[in-house]
Amino acid sequence: MTDTTVSSAASLGISHPPAPLRIAIPGGEGHLGRLLARRLSGHGHRVTTLARSLRLSAASAQPEPSSSPKAWETALWDGKSLGSWVDVLEHADVLLNLAGRNVDCRYTPANRADILQSRVQSTAILGKAIESLRCPPRLWLNASTATIYRHSFDRDMDEATGELGGNEPGAPDSWRFSIDVARQWERSFFAPRTPHTRKVALRSAMVMSVEPGGVFEVLIRLVRNRLGGKWGSGRQYMSWIHEEDFFRSVEFLIGQEHIAGAVNLAAPGPLPNEQFLARLRKASGTNIGLPAAEWMLEIGAFFLRTETELLLKSRRVVPGVLLDYGFEFSFPQWTEAAGDLVRRWRRKATTGTVGESVPNSEEATVERAN
Repeated sequence: MTDTTVSSAASLGISHPPAPLRIAIPGGEGHLGRLLARRLSGHGHRVTTLARSLRLSAASAQPEPSSSPKAWETALWDGKSLGSWVDVLEHADVLLNLAGRNVDCRYTPANRADILQSRVQSTAILGKAIESLRCPPRLWLNASTATIYRHSFDRDMDEATGELGGNEPGAPDSWRFSIDVARQWERSFFAPRTPHTRKVALRSAMVMSVEPGGVFEVLIRLVRNRLGGKWGSGRQYMSWIHEEDFFRSVEFLIGQEHIAGAVNLAAPGPLPNEQFLARLRKASGTNIGLPAAEWMLEIGAFFLRTETELLLKSRRVVPGVLLDYGFEFSFPQWTEAAGDLVRRWRRKATTGTVGESVPNSEEATVERAN
């Protein structure tokens, strides 16, 4: 038994260390997919990503650090039909599906169709592939979204008691579209009969990462340019998860063989937008944050080719299943998470290296005080 195997098993929360796992990641050449591929490969697992175009994924991907060359393989698939890529799933231990078009766009009819089909169609074909295999993956993790829950100011939304959205009075049509996509996405995931494959739908909140291309990069630049005041009323809740806890929760779910169904990947401390941005301003040492009224956000979203739902919907999502099974968050509260992210973002900006996340460290405390 190698040191790598022991370290990997400890990260998964497994008492009896397994051999390195074979992990397939459709959609794994996107922003989040490459972060996961790098993390899992670094823990000694054999990772293969599935991409619709090797040329496009190579052109759009962030380059790997020179000291850490790409440590995983990539195979082609179209996300629509069975092909030679199915061989990647034979004898695989874990299928982690992240395929789906980015929702950060205007919801035109063409974009709506693309957003929906890129998720539902790719998930359905993976189900057919698993049904055709002699030795299918033991676990299928499929991306979903915390947006599936209703617009909520009044209470937390966990997996057991949370209310799915779509019927909120006064909710814009675009919000209903997002919830419909989430519902159909999960329906296509749970529909196939896969008696030998455990299924977990990852209802993820915003993943806060210092790597370029993520939502945190947008937030910190807005704050540093004095545009980090409240959005609209500022009452809408923001659910989020620090990248370290996102990675650890995925690893935790791989190791916990009794968990199946929908799981919220979100920190247990959602908070209103006004407080969320105020704490990020404090962590970054920015005293001024100009607020943006809803009409201003509508204009800005139009010119940025995106939707205000991403800014104004109240997502008050909490991780009931993870907490019930004993998962301990490194960053349960936004104050500590923001301090760590700002510290590492600054280090990356000045040295080109990210640095490790260190919850409640003295350095993070100093950053917050500044």
